[in-house]
Amino acid sequence: MTAAPLVLLDSASLYFRSFYALPDSMTSPDGQPVNAVRGFADTVARILIERKPSRLVACLDADWRPAFRVEALPSYKAHRVAEAGDGSEEEVPDALTPQVPIILDLLDAAGLATAEAVGYEADDVIGALAHAEKASPVEVVTGDRDLFQLVRFSPTPVTVMYVGRGWNKVEIIGPPELAAKYSLPVDSAGDAYAEMAVLRGDPSDGLPGVPGIGEKTAAKLITDFGSLAGVLTAVSDPRDRRLTARIRTKLTEAAPYLAAAPTVVRVAVDAPVVLDRPDPVPAGPADVDRLLALKKRWNLGTSVDRLIAALRS
Repeated sequence: MTAAPLVLLDSASLYFRSFYALPDSMTSPDGQPVNAVRGFADTVARILIERKPSRLVACLDADWRPAFRVEALPSYKAHRVAEAGDGSEEEVPDALTPQVPIILDLLDAAGLATAEAVGYEADDVIGALAHAEKASPVEVVTGDRDLFQLVRFSPTPVTVMYVGRGWNKVEIIGPPELAAKYSLPVDSAGDAYAEMAVLRGDPSDGLPGVPGIGEKTAAKLITDFGSLAGVLTAVSDPRDRRLTARIRTKLTEAAPYLAAAPTVVRVAVDAPVVLDRPDPVPAGPADVDRLLALKKRWNLGTSVDRLIAALRS
């Protein structure tokens, strides 16, 4: 029998997806949209029923744009900074912001653990918890491809449940699937993905990548040379004929970016994670009366009923 997993939720990714997937006509009695709350609660209930985790942690952003990443690469998420702000606030839809505290109230009343690390993103929290896990298989639930870098075989397997196209089209990504999807070596698929991402870049995060090197070329370079360090060693060795003159020039010109980008792309597995409570999934809601009160106050309907039923199953 397979051991019950530790499930790590990329909370912001999930409630952003719920916000955009469900209509804002889902409102509280006073007219406040609650579509993200309802979608998030339904997602958690479905995870509890279908994945049957023994432990679950909803991972949070304590800092959505950490200083150490911005110092390394000032363009990091710069396009998401709220207008007229000081750079510390993310541009979030007005109708979503008030829903986040409600989601946290639901998690607290349900008795499900949350975790964050001061000065770090949820990705880092997930990475640190996955890296440290030595007992249970880990399943990371996210709509963010950045977390593909965490997949591994041992000491316990880490897989990513990628919900980028919705739960009904979830992709379960482990090392074999990641290697096949991006033509990467299977034994080091997670690490190779992160290093490919450095070369390829990611405009959604303000990562320019190396101009002229796309995903296929990036994956081939990492596979052929074993690592980003191997690629850079070849660049600095004029006797190494495996690189074309064009690629060598592009990599040489991108040297400052390549020195900074790994700090930005790699999750910080040493992030100082703090959990608000132990992470075992409770046998029932911690405070069912409070959950029912939240259901009534915010008109959360069957979403709360499903969450209660999932916790009791």
